[in-house]
Amino acid sequence: MDLLSALSLGELALSFSRVPLFPVFDLSYFIVSILYLKYEPGAVELSQRHPMASWLCAMLHCFGSYILADLLLGEPLIDYFSNNSSILLASAVWYLIFFCPLDLFYKCVCFLPVKLIFVAMKEVVRVRKIAVGIHHAHHHYHHGWFIMIATGWVKGSGVALMSNFEQLLRGVWKPETNEILHMSFPTKASLYGAILFTLQQTRWLPVSKASLVFTFTVFMVSCKVFLTATHSHSSPFDVLEGYLCPVLFRPVWGGNQHDNHGRPHGGSGPSSPHSALSTKPKEELSEGSRKKKTKKAD
Repeated sequence: MDLLSALSLGELALSFSRVPLFPVFDLSYFIVSILYLKYEPGAVELSQRHPMASWLCAMLHCFGSYILADLLLGEPLIDYFSNNSSILLASAVWYLIFFCPLDLFYKCVCFLPVKLIFVAMKEVVRVRKIAVGIHHAHHHYHHGWFIMIATGWVKGSGVALMSNFEQLLRGVWKPETNEILHMSFPTKASLYGAILFTLQQTRWLPVSKASLVFTFTVFMVSCKVFLTATHSHSSPFDVLEGYLCPVLFRPVWGGNQHDNHGRPHGGSGPSSPHSALSTKPKEELSEGSRKKKTKKAD
């Protein structure tokens, strides 16, 4: 790919972050989001027994990131629901996925080549939402780095961060599935992307916004398409985190103390002879006290 075509693609990606996307991108985003809802255990039974609860869960999957971003910025939480066309489009997708006769629509969108196209389009929307969220937060808080990062993060992965609340609507409570404790690849990538876009927005990252949008979009699309095609739940960041996390978040001075406290009494090591010697006088003292008590009783 030559430089001219790369720059044109970068400008195109940047335009996605400035103007509303084509309806096909929104449609792809809704399809993939509601597909993930149908994959949840008990989601089909919920749609048949409680259609209203299922519809609310689908709306959270489609618009949860906007709700969290409005909550952070102090704006009305239902502001995005004034977009009637998006609500009707998402509702139509929900109905077709759950109630289409013979599951024809579900089978068509689950066909792997078609699904990969929808997944790629959803990642384009995700990058656009991160960039727009940071730009919006920067408009309100020019020097609020953490506010911009948090807003971009929830814009990119708000649905996953609201997973526990969405489970409550389905009558399920699994606090061990908290997304903060077990971050998926989209959540981690949205966080790292929000940091990069914040650095670029505050002029600390010497790259153009078009280049950053284009590069991050290519990264997200390629990774997510590969993970979906291989049915993998791993993350490309696992290898890097495996090297960095033990160095950055495991203090060296606390390791020996933890090992000494965690070592069993009968184990080998320099502390085991001392522990064995220290237990003998205690046993002798206890036997002696027992003998004294029996003599007094006699």
